[in-house]
Amino acid sequence: MKRLNKIIFLSVLVSVGLGLSVIESSIPLPVTIPGAKLGLSNMVVLVTLVLFGFKEGLIVSGLKSIVLMLITGSLSSFIYSFSGALLSCIVMALSYKFLSKIFSLIGISILGALAHNFAQVSVASLMIKNLRIFTYLPFLMLTSLFTGYFVGLSSIYIIKNLKKSFKILIQ
Repeated sequence: MKRLNKIIFLSVLVSVGLGLSVIESSIPLPVTIPGAKLGLSNMVVLVTLVLFGFKEGLIVSGLKSIVLMLITGSLSSFIYSFSGALLSCIVMALSYKFLSKIFSLIGISILGALAHNFAQVSVASLMIKNLRIFTYLPFLMLTSLFTGYFVGLSSIYIIKNLKKSFKILIQ
């Protein structure tokens, strides 16, 4: 029964991540940097990493990108989203495992946001076969500091409340 509860909870996390991805696409940012987003769905990935572990975090991250592609029908967006999500998940998992004594979840989230943007710019560089696109990276990295902070702070509160509410499931 515990395994079924875990699968259902992870499915809910994927659904919440999808919902947040769709919602954030309609939220305008105060800065006009093309491609910059709040990264709200990264909260779901960070929460999954902390509560369940790396394997589950990777599954939620990947499924979120795949289902979003099926909803939007945009293959090019999927390539950017999937690469950013995977690298971000890997960096956050490694940071959480090895650097959690140094960084809070806010710092881990910022590292994940930086990795996400690096992966997307790298993929863009490969797709257009031009390294000059990396000149755009510092601007994205600057937005990563703010969005990563917000996502990390939100994740702290979400995790705290989920651990209280679902003690039996999360162990």
